[in-house]
Amino acid sequence: MGVVSIDDVPRLATLVDGQPITEAEAEGWIPCTCFKHGPPGRVGVELEYLVHQKAPGSAGHLRTEQLQHLFDDLRTQPLHSRFTVEPGGQVELSSQPADDLTTVIGCLERDLAVLNHTLDRHGARLVGMGLDPLAPPPRHLLEPRYEAMEAYFDRWGSAGRAMMRSSASIQVNVEAGRLGGGPEELRRRWDLLHLIGPALVAAFANSVRYPAADPGWAGFTNLRQGVWLTLDPARCRAPEIARTESLPEAWTRWVLDAPVLAVRREGRPWTAPAGLSFRQWLREGVRAVPDVGPPTLSDLRYHLTTLFPPVRARGHLEVRYIDAQPGPWWRVPAAAITALLEDDGAGDAALEVCESLSGRWPDAARFGLADLEIGRAAERVLAIAATALERAARPALAELTADYLDRRRLDQNFAEEKPC
Repeated sequence: MGVVSIDDVPRLATLVDGQPITEAEAEGWIPCTCFKHGPPGRVGVELEYLVHQKAPGSAGHLRTEQLQHLFDDLRTQPLHSRFTVEPGGQVELSSQPADDLTTVIGCLERDLAVLNHTLDRHGARLVGMGLDPLAPPPRHLLEPRYEAMEAYFDRWGSAGRAMMRSSASIQVNVEAGRLGGGPEELRRRWDLLHLIGPALVAAFANSVRYPAADPGWAGFTNLRQGVWLTLDPARCRAPEIARTESLPEAWTRWVLDAPVLAVRREGRPWTAPAGLSFRQWLREGVRAVPDVGPPTLSDLRYHLTTLFPPVRARGHLEVRYIDAQPGPWWRVPAAAITALLEDDGAGDAALEVCESLSGRWPDAARFGLADLEIGRAAERVLAIAATALERAARPALAELTADYLDRRRLDQNFAEEKPC
C-alpha cells in the first residue's frame, strides 16, 4: 500500500530473495519494508466468513467435495477483490487498496453479492461470526504450511485448531504513516490503533458460543479473542516498546526474536526446531537447521506472514482484532478505524478516552462490554467515530455507526440478521 521501496536504501537494494542474509541485513530490511508512508486516506478491508449449509432447519458445514465445488466455482467469478480460502473452509475477500473507504465498500458490496449468489446455488450461506458455533470442521487446506502451523499451535491445546478452522475476522488495512509524516506520526497511529483495541474488541465481540471450548479459553466472553490470547504470546501479542526504542526498532527486535513456525522444504514436512528464533537461525545457519541451511530474504518474508499480533506491520498496518460481523455491520469497524485515523481531533479524543485501557486485551476478551470502564470507552469511541464521519460528509456511514451503537446498547443478538 505504501510508496517507499527498499530501492531507496542502497545497502539493502542488492539483497536477493534466494541468497542468505545476515542479522545486520535483516535488521536493516525489516523497518524500511514494514513501515512505509503513503497517501493519508488509502485503505483496504479483508472480510472473512464462515460457510454453512443453507437448507431450512439444517445446521452444518458442507462436505469436503461440496466445498471444493463451491470454491472452484467462486474462482471463476468476476470479483474485484482477491478471493482466498482459510484452513477450515472459511472464505475471504481482500479488497484492493483504494484512496477512500467509500470505494472499498462499493467494491466489496458488489463482490459480496456475487459470493451470496454463488453460495446460494450450492446450498450454502455466509455466516458473519468470530467463532463458529458448530463443531469444528476438518481442515480443508492440506498444504505443508498448514500442517506445520497446526503442529506448532497444538502445543497450546485446542485453541490453535479453533483459530485455524473455526474463526473469522474483519481486517482493516491503513497506511503506516502519511506522506511527509515523521516517526512521531508513525508512533501516534500505532499507539492509537492499540489503545482503542480493547474498546473495539468489546464493541464488536461476536463469538460467544463454541461447542468444544477448552477450559483455558472457555471463560472468555469473546471466544475468538480468548483463543488468540491463549496461543503463543511470542507471536500473537502486541510487541512491547522499550523507552529507549523507536517503534521500527522494537518491531524488528520482536520479529527476529519470535520463534520460527515453519521451515520450507521441498517434498518434506515444514516443521521447525522447537524454540528456534529467527535471530538464532540467522546466527547459527546450518547448525540450527542442517537440512536447509542459513535463512534467506525469502525465509524472512515468509516468517513475517506467520506472526499474528493484534496489529501487524506489513508496509501498511493490518488491524486484526475485529470479529467477523453479520449483515451490514462489517462496514462499521472499517469506518470507525479509518475515521479516527483521518480526523486528528477524533483520534485525539479517542486516545484520551482509551488511555486507561492500555494493555487490557484480556479484560476486553473476558468481560467485553460488561466491564464498565471498557464498555463506556467503547460507546464513547463509536460516538466519536460517528461524529467524525459526519464531519467527513459520510452521513450513511455515520448513521450506520450510530445505529450499531444503539443496538449494542440494547444488547441485541446480531447472529440472525439478514445475509452478509
